[in-house]
Amino acid sequence: HLTAGKMSILGLGTSATIDIALSDANRRRVDVRREDGTKEKLLLYFDGEAVAGQARIDLKTPGKKLEHSGIKVEFVGRIDLLYDKTKPFEFLYHVKELAPPGALNRSSVFDFEFVNVEKQHETYTGLNVRLRYFVRVVIARRLGTIAREQDIAVHTLSAYPDVGNSSVRMEIGIEDCLHIDFEYSKARYHLKDTLVGRITFLLVRIKIKHMELAIIKRETSGSGQAMFHETESMGRLEIMDGTPARGDLVPIRWFLTGLDLTPTIRDVHHRFSVRYFLNLVIVDEEDRKYYKQQEITLWRRSTPITRSEKTRDASRRL
Repeated sequence: HLTAGKMSILGLGTSATIDIALSDANRRRVDVRREDGTKEKLLLYFDGEAVAGQARIDLKTPGKKLEHSGIKVEFVGRIDLLYDKTKPFEFLYHVKELAPPGALNRSSVFDFEFVNVEKQHETYTGLNVRLRYFVRVVIARRLGTIAREQDIAVHTLSAYPDVGNSSVRMEIGIEDCLHIDFEYSKARYHLKDTLVGRITFLLVRIKIKHMELAIIKRETSGSGQAMFHETESMGRLEIMDGTPARGDLVPIRWFLTGLDLTPTIRDVHHRFSVRYFLNLVIVDEEDRKYYKQQEITLWRRSTPITRSEKTRDASRRL
């Protein structure tokens, strides 16, 4: 069956309306963030899957024909820098003709299908950049083009082996005052994973008031002098309140499910990248802050997680 979604009208044409209905048999919807921070549910596709549906064109005035210079449907992958929308970058473009130049005498429905479409990047909306895929139907006319778009969601799947994904250790030291050893189980996590670690206090000569762990997203967009860096906290975990004693060990267990995370994105067409970091923050009683940061890799798991795998991941110890 077909599902119509939210679309925007482009151009000046008012003599006809376009509706795009995508085939959604057995296809689920996922939340995709809009530019204003709200979310919409879009049909989910993966690399290599066909994108098919129908374009319905309704004439505003029955009996009055619509002359046009051709009707086409496009499938587009595009990167928009939200601070400069005058220069969108289309990294993917397919087009099919629905009707040659002529005239529509009545409302019409056109089937379309883009087969085996490459979709190598994940849809993403950040603070400064947006990567989107959409179907666009265009009626070319001498007096103003009529067009509508329908976005889809795309997820990229990975399968990292456990080999080489060994534990990572960070040390935080303030000479003759504080020495902390922070160890966590691995450096690569799928989006439904559990971060397991421990903090060992080797030397404590300052009064600690608070300690927390945060996951920081760092988005880089643009290039050269027009390059922008944005940092966003995606979640915080309070580790402890009060001053620990030497030799104390604090276990950490943080379920990543529920956090608004994406896979790590590395240099997409020299336009943007998204990286994630673990940020350990210590605050002493004089409100001085001490930081230590370490990059982690996030990825989207390609197979469903079984109950036994969830139990195994959650019970992992260092």
